[in-house]
Amino acid sequence: MVTAVDTNVLLDILIPGAAHGDSAEERLSDALRAGATLICEAVYVDLAAHFPGREELDGFLEDTGIRMQATGAEALYLAGQKWRSYVDRRPRSLRCPACGASQDVRCCACAALLAPRQHVVADFLIGSHAVMHAERLLTRDRGHYRTYFPDLQLA
Repeated sequence: MVTAVDTNVLLDILIPGAAHGDSAEERLSDALRAGATLICEAVYVDLAAHFPGREELDGFLEDTGIRMQATGAEALYLAGQKWRSYVDRRPRSLRCPACGASQDVRCCACAALLAPRQHVVADFLIGSHAVMHAERLLTRDRGHYRTYFPDLQLA
């Protein structure tokens, strides 16, 4: 079974004392025993910010048995379609808990307090990559992937 791995699982393993560290290690070990594990370029980029050099990052991936798989145009196009769906569904305004007024998330002084959870393009790249190149995705962000990639098996 081919398993794509989301950044959040790997950071749980890499960051000392992470709340989900033990669970992440166990789930990644299970995935490695079940077959190939891979990441896309977006996960590699996310991880690169946490390593002092490329050699250390590549060494970590090699030591764990995780390989990087190119995303490809088909998965990139799918990511763009899912991103557009997400952008179209985002709320344009929220109700301020302090004053009760409907606030535009783009111009309200309270925007930082009111902003809904924001996803970034990388989330859609990771999901699309998993759809095209793996049989499942190992992630902690299950709600997001269930919403936008309902046929993707989550581990």
